[in-house]
Amino acid sequence: MRYLIGIDIGTSATKTVLFNEKCEVVASASQEYPLYQPQNGWAEQEPTDWANAVEATIKKIMIESGVAKEDVKGIGLSGQMHGLVMLDKDNTVIRPSIIWCDQRTGKECQEITTKVGAQRLIEITANPALTGFTASKILWVRNHEAENYRRCRHILLPKDYIRFCMTGEYATEVSDASGMQLLDVPNRCWSQEILDKLEIDADLLPKVYESPEVTGTITSEFAAKTGLAVGTVVVGGAGDNAAAAVGTGIVEDGRAFTTIGTSGVVFAHTSEPRIDPKGRVHTFCCAVPGCWHVMGVTQAAGLSLKWFRDNLAEFYKEEAEKQGVDSYDLINQDVENVPIGSRRLLYLPYLMGERTPHLNPNCRGVFFGLSAIHTKADMLRAVMEGVSYSLSDCLDILREMQVDVSEMMACGGGGKSKIWRQMLADMYGCEVKTIKAQEGPALGVAILAGVGAGIFNDVQSACRQFIAQETYCQPEPASKAYYEKGHALYKKLYVQLKDCYEELAQL
Repeated sequence: MRYLIGIDIGTSATKTVLFNEKCEVVASASQEYPLYQPQNGWAEQEPTDWANAVEATIKKIMIESGVAKEDVKGIGLSGQMHGLVMLDKDNTVIRPSIIWCDQRTGKECQEITTKVGAQRLIEITANPALTGFTASKILWVRNHEAENYRRCRHILLPKDYIRFCMTGEYATEVSDASGMQLLDVPNRCWSQEILDKLEIDADLLPKVYESPEVTGTITSEFAAKTGLAVGTVVVGGAGDNAAAAVGTGIVEDGRAFTTIGTSGVVFAHTSEPRIDPKGRVHTFCCAVPGCWHVMGVTQAAGLSLKWFRDNLAEFYKEEAEKQGVDSYDLINQDVENVPIGSRRLLYLPYLMGERTPHLNPNCRGVFFGLSAIHTKADMLRAVMEGVSYSLSDCLDILREMQVDVSEMMACGGGGKSKIWRQMLADMYGCEVKTIKAQEGPALGVAILAGVGAGIFNDVQSACRQFIAQETYCQPEPASKAYYEKGHALYKKLYVQLKDCYEELAQL
């Protein structure tokens, strides 16, 4: 039997999973590490923490599984996107990594837009300048830590630093590189025009591969630390959402997934590079060679429900402890008894500002229509419906861009809720399905590793063979008709409140 390893370097932990050649889980391990916030709005992590977690989890699964190291044929890497790792001439990490959720680079985003031009930036990188992306982080270090920038010889993304630790190679792949704002996304290569205008030396950047391509092999030093065989191939892998797409089978036109985690994502595959000229959604290269994905983001999806539970409905946690069940299961039970529309109550989920479609950091959450009739259960359903309206905003833009979506997968914590999936089906007007596999990004990059190692012919055929659907919700015509009216009012509320949000921010 041949085996594959998928490694997902997340923000809170690294998860490493050993699969057999049928994509069945053999062993898994995870290890957490801290996030540092030296100032308000800053977010950093130590790359060595990721490396230690990867080494420990690989060693653990190899020992626990008893699999011979020679039988592990390929390794794929997934990871949090956008993080900046800087190495000096001796390959020593210069400073902690500024990671995806760091917000310090507002002025650098303005600098990028001025130097490149707003329209040209979207034409090349498919996105406006954003604080989360890597280019603004590079400029921030240059502007504020000149000595660190002067010492820098290599710039890597989080998972690509792990690749360097494994193989000694400076490499990345197109899906993760798309989030750096230095890649020509339609042409899948570094943009010399962007690099010239931002005065960034191209020699600092790694070589760009397609996601299933072999980028290097395990060194003797790394093999000794982990129990892997020298020469085991390591493929490009993918950024976290692109990896999750492969792990849920979203690798062909017409297919999409919705993730309801802390944030919410609507992600659709497309065989052509489709770019929103207004920059409301991200267009990135995807993990399927020669294809792309379009992604809309709701900032506070599952976060909205968690916020309400933790601050206004704490008794759900207390009751769940008594019964030995999940608090969200109790919430779902109560929400199921509330009629569609939450008795004419609407919620705007802008607790953290909003990305898609508004690009507005100043908008904030709202309950509209509150009455003495409303209960906590009504408000909880309104929260779920408000998040679903926001995700529908994302899908509407994808459809406006002629990205066809006929089939939707649901994943993430919120995707486990049957009632939430039904809301999405009713609002989207298409089936919403789940899959049996729960390994997401780790499975996705293991499949990419299988392609690179020659076990699978290509990404699409492997997904068709190994990713099985489990449940589905059909849209209900009466509910769909109601939600169409509710969504129109939901969108109108933002328009009416937009100026008020700006005034609120100035108070």
